[in-house]
Amino acid sequence: MGENMIRDLSDNPNKLEIRDVSFDYIDKKSRFSALEHVNLDIKEGEFVCILGLSGCGKSTLLGLLSGLNKAKSGEILLDGKRIAEPGPDRAVVFQQYSLFPWLTAKGNVDFGIRQSGKKYTRKQRETKAEEYLANVGLAGAANKYPGQLSGGMKQRVAVARALALESDVLLLDEPFGAVDPKLRLELQELVSRLCMEHNKTVVFVTHDIDEAILLSDRIVVMEPGKIRTILNVKLPHPRKRDNLIGTVEYENLHRKLIASFYAHVEDNIDSEVIL
Repeated sequence: MGENMIRDLSDNPNKLEIRDVSFDYIDKKSRFSALEHVNLDIKEGEFVCILGLSGCGKSTLLGLLSGLNKAKSGEILLDGKRIAEPGPDRAVVFQQYSLFPWLTAKGNVDFGIRQSGKKYTRKQRETKAEEYLANVGLAGAANKYPGQLSGGMKQRVAVARALALESDVLLLDEPFGAVDPKLRLELQELVSRLCMEHNKTVVFVTHDIDEAILLSDRIVVMEPGKIRTILNVKLPHPRKRDNLIGTVEYENLHRKLIASFYAHVEDNIDSEVIL
């Protein structure tokens, strides 16, 4: 990855296509519409952040992309084929670490390698697991169990395991929400670098505006059930938060996102006043 490079992915083919997707949550007594007629194309190699307040449908959309949820209507395509269920062609990282406590860090990453379906020898898998752990700065923790690791180290293992699937698509649902601010910044920069090095197509759910600006090529701002606006992030890579804050480009983008992020809240307040 070159220094101070503004990425132009406009000529890349679509990797993910969300076509008129709606989704309802249903219990015994009621039905709640979580998404209504959502449309979005995501380019191959693109890093897209889904930004919005709690309850706007961000994680629901990610669940549909992962195949864990099924749409009420519409369809989601990956490389032109409809997503019907979870698969090794999409790696997922959640806010909860979701590591197997009975496996070491290396064992957890090895599990990801085996799930990829690729035919490696045991020795090759072991070497690859060690390489992925080294990529996330955990070469010295390969033989430790999750119970012996800090929260940040666990999340690094989860990222390494997701990368070990060697899938083209990486889906992340607020993966750094439970770590302290300093470590969060380190993990943001780590994921950004690794995803570009491995040419991943990334969908990253967050409610943090600064995180979205730091990571993404495009930011999709959601209001309850639908997309409100989409903004391009034309800032060079690699990005460092300290170098961004205070620049004209960053401040303009931040201001636009603040306005869009809270617009539907103000709309609702205005509606209540009128009523």
